[in-house]
Amino acid sequence: MENTTLYIKNMVCPRCIKMVRQVLEQQGLDVADVGLGKAMLNSRPGAEQTTAIAKALEAEGFLLLDDKRHQLVEGIKNFVVETVHYGDLEELNENFSTLLAQRLQKDYHQLSKLFSEVENTTIEQYIIHQKIERVKELLMYGELTLSEISYKLGYSSVAHLSGQFKKVTGLTPSQFRQLKESARKPLDKI
Repeated sequence: MENTTLYIKNMVCPRCIKMVRQVLEQQGLDVADVGLGKAMLNSRPGAEQTTAIAKALEAEGFLLLDDKRHQLVEGIKNFVVETVHYGDLEELNENFSTLLAQRLQKDYHQLSKLFSEVENTTIEQYIIHQKIERVKELLMYGELTLSEISYKLGYSSVAHLSGQFKKVTGLTPSQFRQLKESARKPLDKI
């Protein structure tokens, strides 16, 4: 039996993982594992079944990726989302660039160049935007101080976080916190 990996765009949360698993199982596939951005199957679907899978995933807002470049870019994005939104940045002992290169087993400069070509932004800017969305989320919960949020997200200081936040949103974190209807962006739209 031949295993296969499907690469899927727009998976940004645990609910996405659950939905993709459900879609694949409804297609009659033997699913070994599903994670952010990919699903491992215990068999290789045929061409017709792959088309049906793509249509079923698209109906739920996902996109089946068959291009190696886009698969790699989606891997970068998934690593960033996973690390920023579900990891502990304050405990990172290495740079994002080093961790990313290790995770994807590619040279960081190669990854950076590819990401910029495909996404028209840098990995660094993507990371900043993801961190700012996480800051917005934490500010809206109102459970942590700005100092605690700064530490949690691995910023060197509250001033650094505040500067990036203002540059991206046009507001200070305090101004944002005061807004009752602060619109956060869905993670797949960043």
